[in-house]
Formats: sequence, C-alpha cells, structure tokens
Amino acid sequence: MSLILIQALNGLQTGLVIFLAASGLTLVFGILGVINLSHGSFYMLGAYLALSLTGMFGDVFLALVADIPLAFLLGLAIEWLFIRHLYDRDHLQQVLLTFALILIFNEFQQVVWGSYPHSIPAPGYLAHSVRLTEGLSYPVYRLALMAICVALAIAMALVIQKTRIGRLIRAAESNREMVEALGFDSRLIFRMVFATGVALAATAGMLAAPIESAYPGIGDRVLIISFVVVVIGGIGSVRGAFIGSLLIGMADAFGKVFLPQFSSIIIYALMALVLVIRPAGLFGRA
Repeated sequence: MSLILIQALNGLQTGLVIFLAASGLTLVFGILGVINLSHGSFYMLGAYLALSLTGMFGDVFLALVADIPLAFLLGLAIEWLFIRHLYDRDHLQQVLLTFALILIFNEFQQVVWGSYPHSIPAPGYLAHSVRLTEGLSYPVYRLALMAICVALAIAMALVIQKTRIGRLIRAAESNREMVEALGFDSRLIFRMVFATGVALAATAGMLAAPIESAYPGIGDRVLIISFVVVVIGGIGSVRGAFIGSLLIGMADAFGKVFLPQFSSIIIYALMALVLVIRPAGLFGRA
C-alpha cells in the first residue's frame, strides 16, 4: 500500500507539472491554430532561469516572481517577431519556423549555461519530508509544487470561464471575424494567449527544476508529452489537458514500477487507445 500511495503521489505531481506545460500548448494550438514545436524550449528556458535567478534571489519561489513576467515578455516578443506571420499560413511553414526556434534556443542555452547538467536547490524550509503514514514520508517541496499547480489550474479555469478576457478568447477561437467586427483586436488577443502559453511552460520548467535539474534537451521530452496530452484531451480543451496530463502522470509512475521494460511506451499506447475510442480526444469536438 505504501508503494501504491507513493507512486500515486509521484504520478499526480508529474501530471500536474505536465499540465502546466501542456495547457499552454493546447491554448496556442487550439486558439491560434499554430503548431508550435518550440514550446518545449520555453520549459527548458524556465529550468535554466530557475538556475540563474535562484542564484540571485536565493529562493526558487522568489525567482518565480521574476520568471513569470520575463517569460511573458519573451512570449510577446516572439509572437510579434515570428508567430504572428504564421496565422494564415499552412502547417508546414509553422513547423519549419518553430523548429528553427528550437535550434536557436538550444544554441543559446549552450552558449549561456554550457552543455552539462545543473542542480537547483529546493528552498531550505521545504527541503525536508513530511510523514504521511507510519511508514511513509514524502518530500515537502513536491507537495508544495502540487499545491501551486492546482492553484494555477483553478485560476486558469476561472479566467477562461468567468471573465471577460476568457469570453473574448473563446469567441476569438470560434469566430475571429465576428470578434473583429465587434471592435476587438483579435491579433492582440492572440498575442496575449501565446505569451501566456510561454509563461506557463516556463513556470512548469522552473517549478520542476529542483526535482529534475536543468540539462540540455530537457524540453524535448516535454514537447512530445505535451502533444500527447493535446491529442488525448482534445485540441483546445484545457479540461482535456488536465485529465490527459493526470492520466499520463499516473501511467508513467506506475509503469516504471510494475512494467519497467514497457514504461517508455505506455503513454503512447494510452494515446493510441484514446484515439481508437475517441478520435477527437476525450473532450475534443468531433
């Protein structure tokens, strides 16, 4: 029972981090219609910013306060320089441009931070474990990470469902021309959505850095997993991204323990199963 509980907590933590990264991708893919292969690079930059900013501020959570605005501004700049030119172009051009961004960010990472892994310390006040049962302890930082991810997920859902900005985003996704006719700048809405996606990916990378460390290529697997989440949950569905991320987190955590020889393919088998049953994803529009 202790093994099952610890793996359930690990799966929940993994799934919530994946959700932060994948929710940004599903917003960009679903609303802007852009296949953004560089999304994992923003996760990588978040992890390396955690390294640099934690060294400056001494605390990863204080670094997070500076990281989110920096990532949002980076997203605004990238959208204005590159992404806005892709809205009316085919997916091949989107793939080529965003793949070029991957190469640029990878080279930037090599030049600035080098080609070897870096560890990022958890805050001292969270660097211990809490006893959950008589024979089971769990790191406090992982529990704090899960609480932050849940809080961000709730905030995202409230913004999308309950605020005027969220209504505009949903309207721009459904009928961009009507939004323009009502006097709103859909390009500005898209720019904000893309910047939010970048900030979410960078935040996920920064929060996970004390657990995973920062190393070259850290964003590559996150990109693949994020696309799997989008496929499982349904394009443009934040709720689907949440459920899909938790499914993948649990499948990964339990697969590594009970089926280690097949653990690397379990999540892709899960995606294939969902596609057979629901080709549009769990919450996608058929």
